[in-house]
Amino acid sequence: MQVRDTMRLSRILAAILISLAFIAAVVGAQNIDPVKTRSTLADELKEKRLRWFREARFGMFIHWGLYAVPAGEWRGKLIPGLGEWIMNRAKIPVAEYEQLAPQFNPVKFDAEEIVSLAKNAGMKYIVITSKHHDGFAMYHSKVSKFNIVDATPFKRDPLKELAAAAQKAGIKLCFYYSQTQDWHEPDAVGNDWDFKDESKKDFAKYLEEKVKPQVREILTDYGPIGLIWFDTPRNMTKAQSQELVDLVHSIQPDCLVSGRVGNGVGDYDSAGDNQISVGKVRRDWETPVTMNDTWGFKRDDTNWKPTSILIRQMVQVASRGGNYLLNIGPTAEGTVPQPIVDRLTEVGRWIKVNSQAVYGTGPSPFPYELPWGIITTKPGKIYLHVFEWPQKELILYGLKSRVKNAYLLSGKTKLKFTQMDDPAKDHYSISVKVPAAAPDKNDSVIVLETGGDVVADTTLLQQPDQSITLPAFLSNVHATGETGLRFDSRGVAERWLNKDEWVDWEFKVSNPGTFDVVVLTSEQKYGRDWEGGHEVSLDVAGHKLKGMVENNGKKVPAANPYWPYVISKIGSVTIDKAGKYSLSLKPDSIRSEKKLGLTLVSVKLVPAK
Repeated sequence: MQVRDTMRLSRILAAILISLAFIAAVVGAQNIDPVKTRSTLADELKEKRLRWFREARFGMFIHWGLYAVPAGEWRGKLIPGLGEWIMNRAKIPVAEYEQLAPQFNPVKFDAEEIVSLAKNAGMKYIVITSKHHDGFAMYHSKVSKFNIVDATPFKRDPLKELAAAAQKAGIKLCFYYSQTQDWHEPDAVGNDWDFKDESKKDFAKYLEEKVKPQVREILTDYGPIGLIWFDTPRNMTKAQSQELVDLVHSIQPDCLVSGRVGNGVGDYDSAGDNQISVGKVRRDWETPVTMNDTWGFKRDDTNWKPTSILIRQMVQVASRGGNYLLNIGPTAEGTVPQPIVDRLTEVGRWIKVNSQAVYGTGPSPFPYELPWGIITTKPGKIYLHVFEWPQKELILYGLKSRVKNAYLLSGKTKLKFTQMDDPAKDHYSISVKVPAAAPDKNDSVIVLETGGDVVADTTLLQQPDQSITLPAFLSNVHATGETGLRFDSRGVAERWLNKDEWVDWEFKVSNPGTFDVVVLTSEQKYGRDWEGGHEVSLDVAGHKLKGMVENNGKKVPAANPYWPYVISKIGSVTIDKAGKYSLSLKPDSIRSEKKLGLTLVSVKLVPAK
């Protein structure tokens, strides 16, 4: 038998042993009936693992490593792109990159200070990079000498220190681990400047000899771990992804595995970087978000998000049943930049007052956003997160549940309200009297107490400001045969290149009038590119309109500020009566020279001025 065949057989046997160990460990540790089927057992264990995650809603991401030394600069030049990707972006040879290690001496690192910062901000868990794509281990690994203890003058294990501080503070410690990309290793993915010949790479060897042993280390030597945050699965097979999941669960049955382990086998889903997902929640999910533009520290990146956006994004994620993982990038000295400290301190002040409207909350009963803000829920309670404070009263359409009490979460000040139902017209509204000034400049929360489950009309409704928004992801898609049209995690149409595909919506009008019809499309990330010039036909409540998707202005959405929206004004329509109507959008032609096509965000009907 050849050596390669022997190795392959060894890996198969190892996978079987891990799987058997997993079953034995979870059955023994959890006192579960071994007669149950494996699928039932797995479901029960996943539900148990997810309990703390669903309650948490807010965590701290820490990207920290050798890349903090150059901090975005190499040989006197600023390198564009993400700070932690400098080795890749500048094509730095392994031998040269290794020379950063003797320069890395973060003597100002204070684990208790960072944990305290997270706790005071209201964060319930911390995810730190144990090994990023550069292959450098931020802990004392016995698998590779390329680690912070053996290769740097620091000689300390910051993950040990964080583990102790987190346990003391009651915060879950979690580890990020890059399982496919490792630019330090010839058999891993990503380094095409040192290791150019792809045919010589043995990814399975790298997986067996570095990834799995290091994953075992971080799950064995640092106490209970909340989750392992794998990343960029790239060429991982489903079997390889499952092997990593089983390995994690065999060592720590309560440890979650992120969706970025690949192939849909993680315990929960992970949205794209800086993406706030929309739509019906199918699985538990989390989104990782930067506080500026990069993850690892980069000295020239001062594009800090204002606190109002951080709070809004966190609430927006909670309103869709997800967790908000907000990143910090410490310096090479181990300190946290002051703009980060300032923002987290302000977020913490807001959380202290409004925590019950975030932790353990469920999604909004409405599938769409509201003109004034966002909704989170708990049994018997509806939390109205008001970003645009109204004059005199806040009006909500579509709530069928009977409201017993209304009050400001800040100070518990009671508010007068009027609830009106018109079953004949299928119209429901509640009007809440509000103070002249908003209690909080970032997000003022009004609580509505109901007698039971929250029931709402989920139809697309005209809002009290008279506008009607028809989100792309809530449309009915019409296509013949195989369709390329789909929606990304932001709910934006992509791959819409076929003019024979079209969409429509149904909506309700309660206040007739004349409306301007506007189409919103999305640019690519960072506003890099956009494709216009599409000719479209709209049928709006029986009125025919034709127009062009072109740039008549832009809008930067608060939830996804890296993807600017382009405004296209199509025309105007008059709707004479209240009632149910439909709107269809059919392309007459789609330009696709850039392979972007029609990137539809929504169609809006706005009262004509």
